[in-house]
Amino acid sequence: MRILVVEDEIHLQNIIKKRLLKEHYSVDACGDGLEALDYLAVSPYDAVILDIMLPGLSGIDVLKRIRAEGSQVPVLFLTARDGIDDRVAGLDCGADDYLVKPFAFEELLARLRVMLRRTGGHTTDELTLADLTVDLKSHQVSRGGKIIELSGREYAILEYLMRNQGHVLSRSQIEQHVWSFDYEGGSNMVDVYIRYLRKKIDEGFPQKLIHTVRGAGYVMRAEV
Repeated sequence: MRILVVEDEIHLQNIIKKRLLKEHYSVDACGDGLEALDYLAVSPYDAVILDIMLPGLSGIDVLKRIRAEGSQVPVLFLTARDGIDDRVAGLDCGADDYLVKPFAFEELLARLRVMLRRTGGHTTDELTLADLTVDLKSHQVSRGGKIIELSGREYAILEYLMRNQGHVLSRSQIEQHVWSFDYEGGSNMVDVYIRYLRKKIDEGFPQKLIHTVRGAGYVMRAEV
């Protein structure tokens, strides 16, 4: 899942980005409200962590502008402004959640998971398909009770496929939601990683879960 972090305190921005990358999120980061609008105009983010007090354009104004344009991307305000009026103003302008600095990173991760669950229509941190289970909190993947070891990139692709079960996802969609702007790789990397996942997820099981839709992309589904 691809996250945009908008935070003008560079040290904090780097810490958040580093921790999110460790959790297998794809992350872009900037420290200016106008720059944030540029990022949001060209990439389909799954969530935004947005400071309120920013140079260029405030977080409130960034959110108002993207909501006016029809964007429903989940937004978590991360700010030092802890007054009730500030929280109400942030939520009223379209934020999905509000976290006050200083904060515990585990709480930030939990709130991020809740936002992503809500937009995906899920009720728990566990995604299942047939006998395949993906635990979004521990990042543990198992099939038929057997633990499957995945690389960070393999996990990220599997999570995106599992969140969109039954929906055909193009190679471009997968790439946009799993890789960030600083990605430098070949044009066939999605296909390469799908092959890796098939070997680990489907090989040895009579029921295949990762399917190719010729000319369109890939889909996770349990066919009878």
